[in-house]
Formats: sequence, structure tokens, C-alpha cells
Amino acid sequence: MYLKDRSDQNGQCYPAIGTIAKELHLSRRTVERAITDLVCAGLLKKEQRWRENGGRSSLLYTLIDSN
Repeated sequence: MYLKDRSDQNGQCYPAIGTIAKELHLSRRTVERAITDLVCAGLLKKEQRWRENGGRSSLLYTLIDSN
């Protein structure tokens, strides 16, 4: 629900793991495990985003419509 609430009209958002953990009062590891479970269940796509200089940026999460 957290990712859905923060998603745009395309079902995409890119909050940091630390931000999710802090706002939901969970550990980073719990958030990472939940995201992995959603990806494995086919409900979420996770992609690394990159900066123009080649450095890593935040992850892009895309919700997969289960309908």
C-alpha cells in the first residue's frame, strides 16, 4: 500500500529503502525482504536508475496490475 499511495499514474515511484523504513517504522531489512517478496510474487518490478555521470541513483518501483 505504501508504494501504491506514492505511485504516479503509471504505477511508478522511487522512494529510498531508508525512507520507507522510517515512515513505516520498520527495519531496512524488513522493507528489503517485503520488496523482494513482492517482486517474486510478480506484483512489483524493481529497476536501478542511473545518474547522467554513470553513478547509481534510487531504485524505480513499478506496480504490476494484478487485474
